[in-house]
Amino acid sequence: MTDTIASGGHLMIGSAQDDKAPATVGRDGSESVTSGVVVVLKHRWPTYLALALVVATFADGLPALEFLAWLLVVMSGCYPIFGALRGQLHRPGALMLQTAGLLGFGVLAMVALAVDHGLGWYVLAAGWLGHAAWDFAHHRAKTVVPRAWAEWCFVVDLLGAAAMIFMP
Repeated sequence: MTDTIASGGHLMIGSAQDDKAPATVGRDGSESVTSGVVVVLKHRWPTYLALALVVATFADGLPALEFLAWLLVVMSGCYPIFGALRGQLHRPGALMLQTAGLLGFGVLAMVALAVDHGLGWYVLAAGWLGHAAWDFAHHRAKTVVPRAWAEWCFVVDLLGAAAMIFMP
């Protein structure tokens, strides 16, 4: 799903094929329902990987607030790194947008650590929900990060935020 190709003098990770599922047909030339389901399941591997990570992370309760706050910063930092590796920060405003995202999510993480612990969970959950929206926007725009990364991160962020809000 993520192959490396040289394009335009820039190293690019991911390709236009990231969002395309291969066509499946039965022996008689008609589309097969079973093979169609298999294709969909194979195409959604980032979601299944994210679900496994969320279960492993939150099955026995919430990790420490500090850990999840720093994780928000690390996840946000991956976007400018991917953008640089894929040569996509040269577009007008791209570097500024990625820097603003990293700083914004970093500020939310620091605020979550600075306020009352109970309130901090809600601030951090808001940050993770905001990052889920960030992932969704990047997935739809097909820019900066490979679509598989944006899909994976969206699921982790969304379910992680839900865990922070609803788990005791």
